[in-house]
Amino acid sequence: MNSYSHRRSNIDDCRIIDLKTVYHDNGRLSVMENLATAPFGIKRVYYLYDLPAGAERGGHSHIDTLELVIPLAGSFDVVVDDGHSVRRVSLNNPSKGLLLPAGIWRTLDNFSSGSICLVLASAKYDEADYIRDYHEFKKLTAEKE
Repeated sequence: MNSYSHRRSNIDDCRIIDLKTVYHDNGRLSVMENLATAPFGIKRVYYLYDLPAGAERGGHSHIDTLELVIPLAGSFDVVVDDGHSVRRVSLNNPSKGLLLPAGIWRTLDNFSSGSICLVLASAKYDEADYIRDYHEFKKLTAEKE
């Protein structure tokens, strides 16, 4: 793993973004467009669903990819970790997403029944962009101090 390419982010860089939402008498519509929704061009979209009770997802950090995590249905928590501080963020509103910068370890858990998690990413899937070993992540964040 090339530690020079790993970004050093702070959990304070993880923030809630309000999605553009149009309100009608017959329902709501949230719009997700490049740069109008997220501070990055959207290159990949994926979603998690049919999550069994007690499921945990994530458990990694990205070297360069930014993500916006949106709870389309139900609720779940995102635990963000910058190598020094940890914070749990509960998501339950489909008009709000959590921005995850590169260099943040993330774990998703506490999924309610029927929850759906949508993720907008700044890059296409590339296994080389992942740090999947927490001890390696801690080592890389310590090197950035």
